[in-house]
Amino acid sequence: MEYRTHLMVCSGTACVSCGAFNVKKLLEEEIVKHGLDKEVLVVGTGCQGFCAQGPIVVVKPDDIFYQLLKPEDIPFLVEEHFLKGRPVAKLMYTPPGEKAQIPTMSEIGFFNKQRLIALRNKGLIDAEQIDDYIGREGYNALIKVLTEMTPDDIVNEIKASGLRGRGGGGFPTGIKWEIAKKSPGETKYIICNADEGDPGAYMDRSIIESDPHSVIEGMLIGARAIGAREGVVYIRTEYPLAIKRLEKAIDQAREYGLLGKDILGKGFDFDLRIKQGAGAFVCGEETALMASIEGKRGMPNKRPPFPAESGLWGKPSNINNVETFANIPWIILNGSARFASIGTEKSKGTKVFSLVGKINNTGLVEVPMGITLNEIIFDIGGGVPNGKKFKAVQMGGPSGGCIPAELGDTIIDYDSVNATGAIMGSGGMVVMDETTCMVDVAKYFLHFTQEESCGKCTFCRIGTKRMLEILQRICDGKGVEEDIAKLEELAAQIKDSSLCGLGQTAPNPVLTTLKYFRHEYEAHIFDKKCPARSCKPLLTFEINDNCIGCTACARVCPPKAISGERKAKHVIDQDKCIKCGACYDTCKFNSIDVN
Repeated sequence: MEYRTHLMVCSGTACVSCGAFNVKKLLEEEIVKHGLDKEVLVVGTGCQGFCAQGPIVVVKPDDIFYQLLKPEDIPFLVEEHFLKGRPVAKLMYTPPGEKAQIPTMSEIGFFNKQRLIALRNKGLIDAEQIDDYIGREGYNALIKVLTEMTPDDIVNEIKASGLRGRGGGGFPTGIKWEIAKKSPGETKYIICNADEGDPGAYMDRSIIESDPHSVIEGMLIGARAIGAREGVVYIRTEYPLAIKRLEKAIDQAREYGLLGKDILGKGFDFDLRIKQGAGAFVCGEETALMASIEGKRGMPNKRPPFPAESGLWGKPSNINNVETFANIPWIILNGSARFASIGTEKSKGTKVFSLVGKINNTGLVEVPMGITLNEIIFDIGGGVPNGKKFKAVQMGGPSGGCIPAELGDTIIDYDSVNATGAIMGSGGMVVMDETTCMVDVAKYFLHFTQEESCGKCTFCRIGTKRMLEILQRICDGKGVEEDIAKLEELAAQIKDSSLCGLGQTAPNPVLTTLKYFRHEYEAHIFDKKCPARSCKPLLTFEINDNCIGCTACARVCPPKAISGERKAKHVIDQDKCIKCGACYDTCKFNSIDVN
């Protein structure tokens, strides 16, 4: 049936969490109510990317972007736009500071500097319908490799593309496949690492929720290249929607003869299964991940041997992450030269980032390698809200580091980001403004890695704990001059002596904040002040002469530390004050100074 309009309802986790399924149901009901069901089709898609604006509905083919929809908006929207033909400007996205208008998606800053390859089907297909994927050239790449290419051809094409692993290390994918292909053995495995665990990162989850067949097809092509007949998708159990859609996609692929025996009649056997992980961050490391698949405790092992030589069950195995596999079908169909024409000399193609933190436009973005941090933060992200200054961006999660605003012209490629002390990682990008304490940021990420350490290495298990204790002492105003030197000494020992990447990179957030924001550490230690006014033990709340004696602050003060007569200036007893900030948040007369 031909429809004049498609309503693409974002049904990724972010939009679902704020009512997208209900919005979709109400849209369907209103469309039927007005007799429009032969003209307008409502489609549930995966993540549209602009996560902070959900629930989202994109009108195709007009590319009109409706956002922050509530159930009470739906009857009016359907009647006005789809019955009477009058788009509703007040329900559309309007950039901050601009008047209501009717922009198309290409006119919205968040979208117009992106380049979509891994996210090429974002918001355009129903992730639970294999026919939608096939309608967008899905599985054409698989047909090509089975009918026109040898395994060597596949490996050479991926090598020529310059694709590097998108899971963090950035190892060249084609070379990784070549090693696994050349490793002797009848039984080989191909594994998809969907265990992203970085705080603020959700790239892999969104790709699976939006386009699971692209990952399956990428794994099929990789299996053909290295000679694997079995694959495993290792995904954390905290991703129920992604798991549901992946399970459905696997069943559909089997039904269509795209998984199983003698695929497409070409004598190629391959099937895959899902292994749910319990959410241990360390299981993102390859050897720990494979141990978990085998039913063992997720702990890393020494390398060599590398997985390509001896991996799952001791057999040659290849591991790539979700985003890496999602790129593969596009490269096979469009050619390595086209992919390699995007990006920089040593970092080809695009990269997906989750853009979160102190940023106006929160969401999932895919950008060409070579774009600058400032372009992402200001042109795509819309800058920092509430007139605050951009201070730093944390990249690479707990294994990464903080890049200061003065390095905002740093280009996004593996070498340039590494040169700052951060890493590309899987794609987490946390933006911070002037109210963020960098010592506290280092403490937050170190606390995460310290808790997630498997405990196998003494330096990782105990060293990170000692570093965390020092950071906590500094944030509490009890730091001493020797603490900075102790942090640097411990960081060097942990990096040099830990077995796996978790321990080897755990000190990075501390080291980069010391490198670029040492003055904040010194202010905490020597002046007993937090320049960002974030560490509460170092704050002093005082009432100034603006106080009119309204008593509002006294009424909300938990320890009853505020006293004074009504209509007279009040006073805070510093011995009783617990520095909770309730008085500051309550006062409407700017009567509370924070020092």
